[in-house]
Amino acid sequence: MKLILSHILTPVYFVVFGFLVVIFQPIQIICRNFWGYQSHKTSVDILNLWLFKSLKIVGARIIIEGSFDFPTNRPLIIVANHQSTYDIPAIYWLFRKNHPKFIAKKELGKYIPSISYNLRHSGAAIIDRKNPTQAIKEIIKLGRLIESKNYSACIFPEGTRSRTGKLRSFQSGGIKTLLKVSPSALIVPFAINGNHKLHQYGKYPLSFGETLKFTALEPIEPNQIPAEELVLKIEQEISKIIGD
Repeated sequence: MKLILSHILTPVYFVVFGFLVVIFQPIQIICRNFWGYQSHKTSVDILNLWLFKSLKIVGARIIIEGSFDFPTNRPLIIVANHQSTYDIPAIYWLFRKNHPKFIAKKELGKYIPSISYNLRHSGAAIIDRKNPTQAIKEIIKLGRLIESKNYSACIFPEGTRSRTGKLRSFQSGGIKTLLKVSPSALIVPFAINGNHKLHQYGKYPLSFGETLKFTALEPIEPNQIPAEELVLKIEQEISKIIGD
């Protein structure tokens, strides 16, 4: 029955997803060009709320844990594990007060309605994984942005998605770079658990009835902690939540 429902409801979900990203492309353009950053951000917030909630079409049970009452008078560095492309709308919506900006591979900056436009115009770091020099420059630019505006940067230190949900080793390079140029940032570990199960049948269909759990952990003051030690602590905290 679960597989049957997955096949029946996944096309409905993709139609809704496609409609949302197509219709919000011109909405974003109009908001940004006529009313500026805040209007554009509001349109992106609404888009991501609907993308996040629309997973209920495939029977997803969404659980949100922890407090999201983070300070808005200093930057955040959101450090999360990565299980699926469906991680992104949750982070956008749950951290909306803190203006989350992502580190994204360059392929996402092209051709995807709404998503690519937002990455190009929101302050995201769009990196070429084959060009470390370019990637570092983009991360530095992002770090300076969050430091000057009290925004937040979201980084996935695993480097890529974990298709099995098993936590990959966290790399410290990106976080170390961000902290160098945004020394006042507060670290927020964010655990994502269950999103990988949406893909247990592969890319299609999405698995029906999965539980998706999003947990904001206690923030960490970097306080001159060596980046390697800090990242290991974050990895351990997230590992406790997802049961890895």
